[in-house]
Amino acid sequence: MLLALITDQITKWAVIENLAVGQSWPESGFFRFTHAWNTGTAFSLFQGQGDILTWVSLAAVGVLTWIYRSIKDPHWLLRLAFGLQFGGAIGNIIDRVRIGHVTDFLDVGWWPIFNIADSSIVVGIAMMIFYFWFLDEGTKSDDSVNSSTDDATESAAVSTSTESPE
Repeated sequence: MLLALITDQITKWAVIENLAVGQSWPESGFFRFTHAWNTGTAFSLFQGQGDILTWVSLAAVGVLTWIYRSIKDPHWLLRLAFGLQFGGAIGNIIDRVRIGHVTDFLDVGWWPIFNIADSSIVVGIAMMIFYFWFLDEGTKSDDSVNSSTDDATESAAVSTSTESPE
């Protein structure tokens, strides 16, 4: 969390100090650093709704905290995923409260301009999805235990009903 938060804030500071709003370095190309203000949310949706988005972001951090605390002994990948999401969310909240907008600067091709905090949130969500789809043995083993128990019960019932008395 701290690495994502610190990296986000340092890179935003560097952009604010070195590029005017709207300025890009290099001036053209597929990948550029472009100083942009975002008063909305991801993909620049809901522009001008900073106050509401600050409260929504704080609520999201609260929900993430509740979910994280409900997981008993989280896997290291989940810890990393939650840390990235917390760091990114807090980084953007700091911007909204401190300067009234989020500073975006990563300008890649046709994709909307974004920042390290946005990337941290997206990568954290992707890691969480990966974990629950491919690595979470807790739910899979519970299902297989239930399935094995059901199969054994059915087999016992079938063999009992098909046995002939001698």
